[in-house]
Amino acid sequence: MPQTTPYSSKFNPSTYSSSHSHRQPVEENYGGLHYRDNKLVSGSLEALIQLLVPTVDYYPDRSYIFTFLLTSRLFLHPFELMSRVCYLCVDHHRVGDPQTDKKRIREIAPKIVQLLTEWTETFPYDFRDERMMRSLKEMTHRLAFGDELSRRAMQRLIQRLLRKLTTLGQYEESLATSSATAAAMDRPLALKSKQQLVRRDECVLNLCDDPFVFAQQLTHIEMERLSYIGPEEFVRAFAKKRPSDNHKSFFSKRKASNLEAYVEWFNRLTYLIATEICMPVKKKHRARVLEFFIDVAQECFNIGNFNSLMAIITGMNMNPVSRLKKTWNKVNTDKFDILVHQMDPSSNFYSYRTALRGATQRSSTAHTSQEMIVIPFFSLFIKDIYFLNEGCVNRLTNGHINFEKFWELAKQVSEFLSWRQVICPFERDRKTLQYLISAPVFTEDELQLASYESEGPENNLERDTRRSLRSSLSRM
Repeated sequence: MPQTTPYSSKFNPSTYSSSHSHRQPVEENYGGLHYRDNKLVSGSLEALIQLLVPTVDYYPDRSYIFTFLLTSRLFLHPFELMSRVCYLCVDHHRVGDPQTDKKRIREIAPKIVQLLTEWTETFPYDFRDERMMRSLKEMTHRLAFGDELSRRAMQRLIQRLLRKLTTLGQYEESLATSSATAAAMDRPLALKSKQQLVRRDECVLNLCDDPFVFAQQLTHIEMERLSYIGPEEFVRAFAKKRPSDNHKSFFSKRKASNLEAYVEWFNRLTYLIATEICMPVKKKHRARVLEFFIDVAQECFNIGNFNSLMAIITGMNMNPVSRLKKTWNKVNTDKFDILVHQMDPSSNFYSYRTALRGATQRSSTAHTSQEMIVIPFFSLFIKDIYFLNEGCVNRLTNGHINFEKFWELAKQVSEFLSWRQVICPFERDRKTLQYLISAPVFTEDELQLASYESEGPENNLERDTRRSLRSSLSRM
């Protein structure tokens, strides 16, 4: 059976190119695994689990480990997989003779530790499931039977894992606190009088009037939130809940909270941009804010921060902002029009995808941390992942799992992990960061009314809408 799986060191799209179309591909089957030209393309779930399990003479390719740990959760819980792996590594090969069993555990122990190290480092959230952590500790005791060095290595592994889980938990608590604070601040500042809101000290141009610095602070927030999204969330978010998922762990305890928080950040930034533009009383002030955010969007594009770029464009294209014709007439929109074209959704976001490929290529050959930054337009990235998940979950007619689809999904998520691990090189501006995270934003109705107060209604329908909004918001 071939032991080399595709993408031995990293995911290489050329393995699925048409370079072999001039000859008949070689098809091979090995105990429930199907290969084509020495590339794993499908297999039964049991055979794929077997391929994950190390032996004295074999250790699975790292790309296979990542791919299977990521995508197998579409078919079984990580706890179920952990139970199978532990059994196949140790218990399945026990012969009942203490000396023989001890010798075998000593031989296989380093590879078991290596596999569990890769699992805990890449998918730490799996071990929030109390059953997973219990299995990990049980494996530590089993390895102690034959190898003291491996027992110590397992203890260090668990200590690193606990530190990581503590950090992740603290981050999630800070997100919850920030969200609660922002929500509490929004209501007292609900639109009562536009002039009152304009006077607040946190007005964006009072805090930061440098587009480059502002774009850098947006990038700080984006990269921090990206760094806490676990790769498994891209699969778990689309996994269908099963009756057995009622255990207070894995699926039921934590679906994809960091992924959801990142999407919420995009929505918040969109509304913050629209709020800042609609808030000023004077037209020339609104025009200054518009120009500022166009420059910020340009800097985001230059940095490779496509998510903030799209949030800014989306905020500017919201009806309360786009209808401010007198304000827009005072602004040179040439730069904005170019940015809008870059993020144009036509032809499946062709222009954006071209720009993203350019940023990815720049990152792969970068000499500085700044050149390595790639922050994708996240909603589109999630959409792409969703369709890949749909392809993965469907078995082939022979009951095999379509591992070619697994490779495609893992390649996308692996690329995300390379973007996620970049450390943001920019200096932090504490006040601007705090403002971006917690400044109150208008609701959709408040934005619409603020827009009408800035530039009056143009027809009877808009006048009726303004009257209705004034009435409903005054009762809040």
